[in-house]
Amino acid sequence: MTQTKSTEDNGSFWSDSLDDQQAPPTVSTLPAQVDIAIIGGGFTGLWTAYYLKRANPELDIAVFEAVAVGFGASGRNGGWCMGLAFGIEAMLASERLRKPGLELLHAMHDTVDEVGRVCQAENIDCHYAKGGTLTVATRPFQVEAMRQHVSDFHALGLTEDDYRWLDAVEASQRLNCAHNHGAVYTTHCAAIHPARLVRGLADTVTRLGVAIHEATPVLEIGDRCIDTPRGRVKAQRILRATEGYTDSIPSQKRQLMPLYSMMVATEPLPSALWDEIGLKARETFGDGRRVVIYGQRTEDGRLAFGGRAGYYFGSRRIPVIDPNDPSFNRVEASLRELLPQLDGVRVTHRWGGLMGVPRHWRPSVSFDPETGFGSAGGYTGEGVAASNLAGRILADLVTRQSTPLTRLAWVNDTAPRWEPEPLRWLGAKSIEFFGERADHEELVKGRPSRFWGSLFNRFVG
Repeated sequence: MTQTKSTEDNGSFWSDSLDDQQAPPTVSTLPAQVDIAIIGGGFTGLWTAYYLKRANPELDIAVFEAVAVGFGASGRNGGWCMGLAFGIEAMLASERLRKPGLELLHAMHDTVDEVGRVCQAENIDCHYAKGGTLTVATRPFQVEAMRQHVSDFHALGLTEDDYRWLDAVEASQRLNCAHNHGAVYTTHCAAIHPARLVRGLADTVTRLGVAIHEATPVLEIGDRCIDTPRGRVKAQRILRATEGYTDSIPSQKRQLMPLYSMMVATEPLPSALWDEIGLKARETFGDGRRVVIYGQRTEDGRLAFGGRAGYYFGSRRIPVIDPNDPSFNRVEASLRELLPQLDGVRVTHRWGGLMGVPRHWRPSVSFDPETGFGSAGGYTGEGVAASNLAGRILADLVTRQSTPLTRLAWVNDTAPRWEPEPLRWLGAKSIEFFGERADHEELVKGRPSRFWGSLFNRFVG
C-alpha cells in the first residue's frame, strides 16, 4: 500500500492524486478588520464566499482555515454530489412537512446541476460526471420496499426521469455486484473528485478577491470579532462553516457531533475488469443497509469506497487516521464481498475523517442580522451538494435578499445541543450497535429486522 504523508496531507487518495501537490499552508498577514469573516475553508465556507462575492464584489471577505483548504471532510469524502440530503425523506413521509420537503428536494436536484454549472463557468476540473446513483437491493426482501419507495416518489409528482426501479437484469448491467436483485436509480447525482473541487473553489474565490488565511484556527468567537493564535480580527458579520470541527471552538461545543467515515481506494482497474463490473457512466452506488456504504468509479479507473465508522468519546477529533486502523479492514471486506471480481486487486489508499451530525439529524442555515452571526452545516455525511445549497442560502440571508432559497425549511431550523458526556457517547454507540445488529440479522435471516431496526429508526428518525 502506498500513501503520501505530510503535515498538511489529510491522508486521502484525493489529496495524493492532485496534479500539483498542495504547497504548505500560507501564513499571511491578518487584517485588523473585515466585512465578513468565514470560519472554515471547506465546501460550505468557500461556496458562501463565492456567492457573496458574486452578489457584491465590494465585500471585504476573509476565510480562516485551521490547517489548509480542504483538509477536513471537503477533501476526504466519497465524492457524491447528490440531489438529496439527510432529513428530506422523513419530511416527505409527514403530511404536515411534505410541501417544504418537496421544495427542499427540488432545490437539491437543481443543486447538482448548479455545481456542474459553476465548475464549467469557473474552469474547475473536478472530474464531474452526472451518472446518477444506484441503491442496490442485495437481499430479496428489500425489493418490495424499494419499489414502493419509487412509487412514493412518483405519487409526489416526480417521474421516471427522476427516480425509477431497475429490475435485476438492468441493475446488474449497470453494476454487476453480488446478490443484485434490482436497484433504485436516480439521475440526480454526480461523481466528483472532492479535493479538486475544493482546491478549484479556493482558487476561484481568491481570484475574486477573497483572502484565505490558512494555518489560522479560530480559538473563539466574540462580539463582532474572532480570536486566533495570531491575533484578533474584527468583523461586521461572522459565519461559522466548521462542520465536524465545530467542537474545537469552546462557545460552539455540542452543536455538532463528529462521526467518522473510512474509505479505501484500489489501484486502477484494467478495462476488461471494468467491462465486467460496469459503472460505465460513473454511477455512484450503495445498498440498503443502515451502516451506510458508498462507492464510485474514479476518472482514473479506481474504485473508491467507504463506510461509516463511529464516534470517539468526548468528541475527539483525529487529524489523520492511521491507514492500519482495523476499521479499514471492515470497509475493504465489505467492498470485496460486494464485488468479488476484485479478488487479487490491490488497495493502495486508506483514509478517514469526520463529519458533522446535528441533534435533529438534518442540515440547517441561520443568520441573525442583530448579532451578525450565522452558520451552516450539519450534513451528516451528505454535504457535497448540500453545502452548495447552504452556501447560497447563507449568502442570500447575509445580503438580506428575500428569495425562494431563504424560505426553505433549513433556514433557522437550529438543532438543540447534543447531550453532555457520557450520554452523548452512549447515544452514539447505541445507534451504531442497533444499526449493525439490524444489518447482521437481515443478512443472516433474510428478512427485515423489526426489533433492532425499529430501535435504530427511533434514535435516528
